[in-house]
Amino acid sequence: MIWSFLKIALFLALVAALALGANHLAASGEGIRIVALGREYSLGPLQAVIAALVLFALVWVAIRVIGLIVAFLRFLNGDETAISRYFDRNRERKGYQALAEGMMAVASGEGRLALSKASRAERFLRRPELTNLLSAQAAEVAGDTKKATEIYKKLLTNDQTRFVGVRGLLRQKLAEGDTETALKLAEKAYALKPGHLEVQDTLLQLQTGKGDWTGARNILRDKRLQGQMPKGLHKRRDAVLALQEAKGVLDEGATIEAQEAAIAANKSSPDLIPAAAMAARAYIAKGNGKNAARVLTKAWTAQPHPDLAAAFAEIAPDESPAARLKRFEKLLALRPEHEETKLLRAELNIAAEDFPAARRALGDLVETHPTARVLAIIAAVERGEGADDAVVRGWLARALTAPRGPQWCCDKCHNIQADWTPVCDNCGGFDTLSWREPVQGAAPLPHGAEMLPLIVGKPAAAEPPAPEAEDIPEAEIAAPPETAPTRH
Repeated sequence: MIWSFLKIALFLALVAALALGANHLAASGEGIRIVALGREYSLGPLQAVIAALVLFALVWVAIRVIGLIVAFLRFLNGDETAISRYFDRNRERKGYQALAEGMMAVASGEGRLALSKASRAERFLRRPELTNLLSAQAAEVAGDTKKATEIYKKLLTNDQTRFVGVRGLLRQKLAEGDTETALKLAEKAYALKPGHLEVQDTLLQLQTGKGDWTGARNILRDKRLQGQMPKGLHKRRDAVLALQEAKGVLDEGATIEAQEAAIAANKSSPDLIPAAAMAARAYIAKGNGKNAARVLTKAWTAQPHPDLAAAFAEIAPDESPAARLKRFEKLLALRPEHEETKLLRAELNIAAEDFPAARRALGDLVETHPTARVLAIIAAVERGEGADDAVVRGWLARALTAPRGPQWCCDKCHNIQADWTPVCDNCGGFDTLSWREPVQGAAPLPHGAEMLPLIVGKPAAAEPPAPEAEDIPEAEIAAPPETAPTRH
């Protein structure tokens, strides 16, 4: 507001000064005399001012004309001038228009048209860092992978486009299935841009697929430090990788190192079932059954699992069935209503030959959730209580076609695996396996012949069968002698 007022006041003052000056010149009566070529010119004050202005304008026009002539001569000589800049602007306009049309053609899937537009843009713009990228994408859309590879390699020679070239070659190698070369390119791309999320995920997937658990842990650490991964998720996945490192050390025969690594993995994520089981076995190998029990009870509280029960049984492998049932009461009391707890209690009672207690432990699982394991247990109970072979065979026949119950299932592709692994065998997803009921529903047992000893009546001294070794790892379903007690 004040500045506008000052500008208006300044303008009025200037106009007033010019008017006073013109009036003073007109009133003075003095003029200017100019003598040239023998002739004399007399100009009044006001005429002299006008003549001076006209002369100034003529000089300015002359300078501009001379400048234009000089610019034209420089243009003919090849130097940059206003004329050349005009033509340059015209070429840029055409080049950027061709570049935009080429990008639209790539987005529309018209590879050949995009290649043509990219060539036109290169002819007008002469900026290969832009046009080469469009040409590579257009070649990929057109299916000309060889040409795309050549262009991506050209991008490697420029510092500004090196990352784009490496990333393009990486995508090509992934599409071809060349994971070895893709891993090297991913490492190079990660070195150029450590914070690039896509490169991080690609490198992590390639490293886990190759079994480079140490390198994968480093990537996870960087993602955590860069704020791209929550703390809880980082701890969980780092524990998964640490567990695989422990397995690798164990495979190499360095037992002590494997034990320490397994314990560290369990401390990072106590609810990770495989880590808890491995850590417990590491404590057992050291003769520290108390710590093993502590690890297993903590994991059982989070999620009961047969592997945890199997490791808990290994703490005292030579105890009697009655003593084992008594020791397991501490574990069973943590989650008494969980299905795994009921099944485990029933199996322990069968091992102790307390068949009525085993039946009571199952509760209503036979009606509400009749899995293969539940039906195999009830068949053993019937056998132990002296039921006819036809009754036992009826339960086992149902078990052969009953659902398997909880298994290791991939949350991404729903693949079912017998053992837990950090990477899904089917889709390659990292940390996607969870212990749950498959979405496919009922499925027959893959090895139904394992139940034949119960059907035909295996001798009592022999080891009884089970639907799956991993399903009943903590207790044996013993086949009772021929003189079994009468059914209650």
